Amino acid sequence: MSRQYGCIAFTDTVSAEQESYGSAEFYGRGKADCEDPAPETLGDREKHFLESRDSFYLASVGETGWPYVQFRGGPAGFIRVNNGHSLAWADYRGNLQHITTGNLRTNDRIAIIAMDYPRRRRLKIYGTAQVTRYDENPALVERLVHPDDTEAVAERAIIVTVNAFDWNCPQHITPRYTADEIGDATEALRSRVSTLERKNAQLRRQLSVMDATGAAAGSPLLSGRMEASND
Repeated sequence: MSRQYGCIAFTDTVSAEQESYGSAEFYGRGKADCEDPAPETLGDREKHFLESRDSFYLASVGETGWPYVQFRGGPAGFIRVNNGHSLAWADYRGNLQHITTGNLRTNDRIAIIAMDYPRRRRLKIYGTAQVTRYDENPALVERLVHPDDTEAVAERAIIVTVNAFDWNCPQHITPRYTADEIGDATEALRSRVSTLERKNAQLRRQLSVMDATGAAAGSPLLSGRMEASND
């Protein structure tokens, strides 16, 4: 848990709820540095984790007070971590609802959950988001476009200043695997199957040649095998 996480997450009502369940004393230590709101810094562990993700969930809050959760995905590496204090990505054309970017016009606070399902890891981030449209700074947007995103249309850049973060425990995270992860995990098995299939085909060809040769020469071996099959 980062230094500022408890200051944001553990409100008075949350602390009261923790008290009723007996966890207030443990989590109360997370609010010890609330008088020093210095920027949080993502470490190497967080940087590597985020920059190897191919998706995350992004929450914003609209003027009605309702939260809105959006999925963001792309090639692994589409999230960039800058100097440990911020992260950014190129935002692409979608279903044209623009709910997240609309919400950010009046409330720049966001929350992110990034998942690693196979290893059962989860990183939560609080931050403030800045939206830069393509026509405002095309160089910035193009710099954030992942080289594998050749067909997607980047409309904006979103830069998030990190205010706090926390790693969740792995309990109740169900492992799930992408097609690429399954492919990597089964590569040795598929290679072995392919080798056995080639050997099997080679043996079939050799047997076919032996059968043809034996039939032409009236091979007793072939005759005996044919009689056994007739029985």
